[in-house]
Amino acid sequence: MMERVHEATPWEDTRHVSKFIFVTGGVVSSLGKGLASASIGHLLESRGLTLSFLKLDPYINVDPGTMNPYQHGEVYVTDDGTETDLDLGHYERFTNLTLSKNNNCTTGRIYDSVIKKERRGEYLGATVQVVPHITDEIKRTITSVARGTDVVIVEIGGTVGDIESLPFLEAIRQMPFDVGRENVLYIHLTLVPFIETAGELKTKPTQHSVNKLREIGIQPHILLCRTDRFLSPEVKDKIALFCNLSKGAVITAKNVDSVYEVPIVLRKEGLDDLIVHFLQLEAGQPNLRQWDAMVHKLKHPAHEVTIAVVGKYVQSKESYKSLSEALTHGGLPHDTRINLRWIESETLDQSGVERCLSGADGILIPGGFGTRGIEGKVTTVRYAREKNIPFLGLCLGMQCAVIEWARHMAGLPGANSTEFDADTPYNVIDLLPEQRTIEDKGGSMRRGAYPCRLREGSLARRIYGTTDIHERHRHRYEFNNEFREHFATGDLILSGLSPDGHLVEMIELNHHPWFVGTQFHPEYHSRPHAPHPVFCAFIQAALKHKVGQ
Repeated sequence: MMERVHEATPWEDTRHVSKFIFVTGGVVSSLGKGLASASIGHLLESRGLTLSFLKLDPYINVDPGTMNPYQHGEVYVTDDGTETDLDLGHYERFTNLTLSKNNNCTTGRIYDSVIKKERRGEYLGATVQVVPHITDEIKRTITSVARGTDVVIVEIGGTVGDIESLPFLEAIRQMPFDVGRENVLYIHLTLVPFIETAGELKTKPTQHSVNKLREIGIQPHILLCRTDRFLSPEVKDKIALFCNLSKGAVITAKNVDSVYEVPIVLRKEGLDDLIVHFLQLEAGQPNLRQWDAMVHKLKHPAHEVTIAVVGKYVQSKESYKSLSEALTHGGLPHDTRINLRWIESETLDQSGVERCLSGADGILIPGGFGTRGIEGKVTTVRYAREKNIPFLGLCLGMQCAVIEWARHMAGLPGANSTEFDADTPYNVIDLLPEQRTIEDKGGSMRRGAYPCRLREGSLARRIYGTTDIHERHRHRYEFNNEFREHFATGDLILSGLSPDGHLVEMIELNHHPWFVGTQFHPEYHSRPHAPHPVFCAFIQAALKHKVGQ
């Protein structure tokens, strides 16, 4: 008989077997599973381990690209153009990884894949069921990101007890049988609230959450307890006893002033040592010196500036998560704290432009979609231009800057984008000709990293310190090249173009202290250890404006 040859699966190779950490959440949503996962990644990476991440989201949308920001928060975009959950932004900001479409998956994608396989006959006529077909597809997705890594951190979206998450939880319950129990670690994030009237911490919500998880067949190895104070040894021992955990496996996930303190707190609680012990990882000691220095600088700035952010989703700060973080990063080289003044563009005209924007050291208009609030943004651009206040327009913000200049400086009254006015006499912003017949809104945008060539002698060229750059996009509408001649002789400069010269990527104003618009989203590339040059330059300009230089 021929000896059967073992074929390496995606989670192993000839050198080592990948380990899997599954992060779940209980009691309430928004406890911070994404930040906890990112922080775990940071701690393990600092110990010399190689990583990958996977966010499993329980909604049926194929991706979050068409979801309302008020419901889902920011849509994060990777270099390869994938629209993902905002937690992938946390993963990239806390580690040195560049993620892709393989690092985020939804229920919609899982079912879509299984249904397509069934239609192709790959299940050989079997009755297709949640178990094993859906769970097998989930496990295949998990193991597909593991090749060549020491550890895969998998975050399960939703809250334990929700019906939507059950297939994912069943899949990760099965994982030890597929990859070996010694290669799987379950971490559960839960809430330990302090009840003011009783004057004590309450552990019952955590007990119930863990019991719910155990009913599914998952016994967590480690508990992360979100709370506003450090847990005493007595409280930890009580939680460990009632949740069937080893003593020492209960970790305080204390509230912090800055998200970048989370790895520091978890390190002090010994979380990374526990993970290394449970998974028997060969890892060095963590090196957090640079991270500690960055957090210290963040918490003890010498200066501060006020940045007015005029948007249409400002009631939900999660809608601009990468933006607010990039502004924070931009302040670090200048030892500056960023005070954000969030302004709803729809109500700006009613509240008064001067009242809303007076005292701002810099004005920023972020990206967005739809007609609501557009005129308020155009008014904001004019205010920043005429008052010589440093201005940064991102994506839609750049388009509003073009519209404002066309109306008031280029002799094109009524100029607009066809996104907002299909009958505008001057469609200075429009769809590209090849996009005008596309009806699928989930697939018609220019997304991901594209090259851009910066004009010699421009402010953009000085900001980046190079001529050729790559930045991430997420938009449908572009500068209409038919109107280039209207901008050729004025102060508005087309300072960044695609390498073939066809697409306008950056604009700026001459005879203005600092006025920049980008068709792309530079916030997606900003990191606390590598602040993006556009935000660094913007904050520097805001500082100069504040002191009157």
